[in-house]
Amino acid sequence: MEHTEHNHTESKHKHDHHTEHDGSGHDKHAGHNVSDFWKRFIICSIVSIPVLALSHMIQQWLGFEFTFLGDKYVLASLSTYIFVYGGYPFLKGLYDEVKDSAIGMMTLIGVAITVAWAYSVAITFGLQGMDFYWEMATLIDIMLIGHYFEMKSVMGASRSLELLVKMMPSTAHHIKDGNIHDMPVSQLKIDDMVMVKPGEKVPVDGIVLKGESYVDESMLTGESKPVKKEKDSKVIGGAVNSNGSLTIRVVSIGKDSYLNKVVRLVEDAQKIKSKTQNFADRAAKVLTFVALGGGVITLIVWLLLGFPFVFALERMVTVMVISCPHALGLAVPLVVAISTSISAQKGLLIRNRTAFENARLITTIIFDKTGTLTKGSHELQEVKVLSKELDEKELLRLASGIEQHSEHYIAAGLLRKVKELKIEIPKAENFNYLPGKGLEGNVEGKEIKVVGPNYLKEQNISVTDTTNDFTGTVVYVMIGKEVSGYFTFSDQIRESSFEAIRILKDAGIKNLLLTGDNEKVAKKVSDELKMDGYIANVLPHDKLEKVKELQTKGEYVAMTGDGVNDAPALAQADVGIAVGSGTDVAAETADIILVNSNPKDIANLILFGKATYNKMIQNLWWAAGYNILAIPLAAGVLYKWGFMLSPAIGAVLMSLSTIVVAINAQLLKRRLK
Repeated sequence: MEHTEHNHTESKHKHDHHTEHDGSGHDKHAGHNVSDFWKRFIICSIVSIPVLALSHMIQQWLGFEFTFLGDKYVLASLSTYIFVYGGYPFLKGLYDEVKDSAIGMMTLIGVAITVAWAYSVAITFGLQGMDFYWEMATLIDIMLIGHYFEMKSVMGASRSLELLVKMMPSTAHHIKDGNIHDMPVSQLKIDDMVMVKPGEKVPVDGIVLKGESYVDESMLTGESKPVKKEKDSKVIGGAVNSNGSLTIRVVSIGKDSYLNKVVRLVEDAQKIKSKTQNFADRAAKVLTFVALGGGVITLIVWLLLGFPFVFALERMVTVMVISCPHALGLAVPLVVAISTSISAQKGLLIRNRTAFENARLITTIIFDKTGTLTKGSHELQEVKVLSKELDEKELLRLASGIEQHSEHYIAAGLLRKVKELKIEIPKAENFNYLPGKGLEGNVEGKEIKVVGPNYLKEQNISVTDTTNDFTGTVVYVMIGKEVSGYFTFSDQIRESSFEAIRILKDAGIKNLLLTGDNEKVAKKVSDELKMDGYIANVLPHDKLEKVKELQTKGEYVAMTGDGVNDAPALAQADVGIAVGSGTDVAAETADIILVNSNPKDIANLILFGKATYNKMIQNLWWAAGYNILAIPLAAGVLYKWGFMLSPAIGAVLMSLSTIVVAINAQLLKRRLK
């Protein structure tokens, strides 16, 4: 047991060393950047043209002769320049890997080009045999362009989010003492007031104080339709304001802004290696030793069989070239970079990559009801008039006079209905809160109370009309001492909830509703959505036990919640999904954060997690399988049947495997709509 822990610690140390290089967990190739690889590739490719023209083998293949006095020394000089200048990143990588006891792909490339160059120089100065200058030059060219595209792909996959931050407005229309003046966004403080004009980008995260408009948040949250913003609505910096003018109060700036938090989450997610990535690293390391060992064994076997040293050396070099685990090194990091970036742009923020990939294992998903499967906004269902002197519109009109002073969700639901019916809201006087019971006030000389069942119980007032079968909320309207009618409200199921449950059922994932509401409400929502079951009357602290209970039955559980009340359950679940976090993206206990409260996003997330894992496995099989097949061919096992694989062809095939892996990873972009 102690031995196991020691190995784990050592492995973790090495892992940390590698992942600190860049955001993808990929070494920055001996400190070189993307443009540096491109520059070296262009220069070396130009110098490679005379190298190819001066190589006797190329002349034989193409049927021409080009010789002059001292041509072999010119060839050696040009090739040496390519070896030193073009090969430097790989030779430096070889040195760093050996120094850090982290043998890998750079070691393999470095050894291959060094062997080819040293052997060719020896031939130039008298050793019998055919030089490898053109093979070495083309190998370096191909490796340079391969690394260039790899680094560009990995960096480009996450750069779009950083570009969004850079594209944020540099100035804002600051409002102070009723005057508007432009000032740098960097100088804004929390609680400052800012105006956002039509067509402008929102400069900071804030709360709308005044105005009404539709805002395009598609680049930030994946929400395709413009979102209506009015008083008390949250707005995200970077969103595009469309038709109206908004006055907002600043709530977060700089590093605490939504966009910056998203970028940090994406970077962190790409740095943290999952089990799949660690497996890929181990596989690449093993393959490197196999290739090096295979190269040496190939040399020895051909020499023992009596073949010339030149032939045996060529086979060894070919083995080393073709078995470079370049595609294997790229297989997982590129998928990680692409999936994390796409997810973030769609409003799915991955904090724990292993949990994300483990989406394929989920057997049961627990849904929180309010605000996830339902809209969380109670809509007026029924207006029941108990007084003969009133009709429905009059009851609504009198009640709205009182409710207009409340910010309660019930009041919001009633006022939406009043607005829809174009009822003019009367003024109220002597308005007063009845904590936990309702509201009261005078409307047009009448004493009006809008109260809940608790008030009626307290006052021993009975209502003959019963609402026992109703599964929502009931609010009574009293005029004087008489109950004149009541309203029923119920939370509406989101349209996307039906599609989400259908997708999960098709994927064979059991879905359960978990709610603090009573049995009737839970059953109604569960039945309407055709869910697999429900658990009602659950208090927040009991949710953890429900998750544990399912896990003890062998279920792999995903839990959705708001990231605050459900924190213990989210932490306990195998995959914790914080839903509807809005600008609060730092839900520490969740593995994945969904910016929107769209339940379809949850279903898509799980399927995308499966697709991401499958892409990783496909890439690993392609890269490793290709090498397993290629090494024996490079060693010359088909020599008897006249099949020989040259180092140059080996380099081309190796690069092709990298291209296939990169294209396969890019196909992920089609999987998350």
